[in-house]
Amino acid sequence: MGAVVFYIAAPGSIPSVVQEIRFMTAVKNNGVSTLFGTRGHTGVHRGVAEFHAGGPVLITGGGETLLALPVEGLDARRLAEFTNFCAPVLPQLVITARRAFALGLGATTPVALPLPRGTDVDVILSLVADAKIDRSVDAKAVGAAATAAIQLVKLSQGLPAVLTADVAGRDAILSATDIVTVEAEAVARFRDEIIQSLTIANKASVPLKSGQRACFYVFRDAMGGSQVAVVVGAPDFSEPVLVRLHSACLTGDVFGSRRCDCGDQLKLALTQLEEAGGGVVLYLAQEGRGLGLSNKMRTYQMQDDGLDTVDANTTLGFDDDERDYGIAARMLQMLDCKRVILLTNNPAKLEGLAKSGIEITGRMPLEAPINSHNHRYLTAKATRAGHLLNHPLAESSKRDRVTT
Repeated sequence: MGAVVFYIAAPGSIPSVVQEIRFMTAVKNNGVSTLFGTRGHTGVHRGVAEFHAGGPVLITGGGETLLALPVEGLDARRLAEFTNFCAPVLPQLVITARRAFALGLGATTPVALPLPRGTDVDVILSLVADAKIDRSVDAKAVGAAATAAIQLVKLSQGLPAVLTADVAGRDAILSATDIVTVEAEAVARFRDEIIQSLTIANKASVPLKSGQRACFYVFRDAMGGSQVAVVVGAPDFSEPVLVRLHSACLTGDVFGSRRCDCGDQLKLALTQLEEAGGGVVLYLAQEGRGLGLSNKMRTYQMQDDGLDTVDANTTLGFDDDERDYGIAARMLQMLDCKRVILLTNNPAKLEGLAKSGIEITGRMPLEAPINSHNHRYLTAKATRAGHLLNHPLAESSKRDRVTT
């Protein structure tokens, strides 16, 4: 049996003792501590938490050291404090390539927009979120640290824009003990690490409205996020299983919103699984095609102002679809479900699962009812996002014939 070591610490010496314990644990696990995690992973985790709280983080990589502040929740006081803290360096606004394109700039990677001294919050927010702006802007390419800042703010599901300032050599800032440091390379690895960190936290049998029973498996990842697999009936996992990947939709699934087809698709999927004797619904925390609930509401406002669902996402600086289906594939593998018949209209789901090692043996469509509120949304999904839908296009053609 290994020796047990007790530490008797003098007052004020606890931090050094904790560091020693952390070091010993890491060594015993070949440099990776199961208790504390890797330094890079822990830094990203804490960086996301800081961004959630509207605080700044230090991001290092590519020879840069940037202080980054999320634009989400920015107000005049926070902007003034950040500007003063970084002085004499002026902050820059880093945006995605998608947002740069919306501003009339050609870019394939994130870019930085110089901000003249005295730039106020309203100007910054207009550069980040307005569908149209009435000012010309300049941009320059950014390095690994600023690119990681954009990836980090997307992980926090805030607006995809950050204020940054180069603070390399600024000892007063770099020595501030309450500023979290994040490594750019660790941000790039983080999504894969989250997928591999999945565990089944718990499960329980739940009777559904139809009378059918389902087993709800709750998965938890290293960030504390939860995904759910609903195993309906008694599917035979030695054979191809009917599976629905369903992104959580508060408005559609819970409140019956008519401006999307999400709630109707979920009901259709459950019915088909029950009629087939069983299957799986993965209920994924990917609200708004991965944008998060707050940004989804922003895109709804843009749609009300005339943009379709694709342009609303990209005008805000996101990709049309920010979802990653690696986590869905991992959940299925953990359920020992490796061959599936997918209930979907979205080819990206087929491709995403296949790339992650799930065998797709077939596809079944889920065409929900069309109404006056979701007609434009469904048409955009079919004509612009490549979803395999027939009825929106057919309905559009019928209307065109009537009006001509």
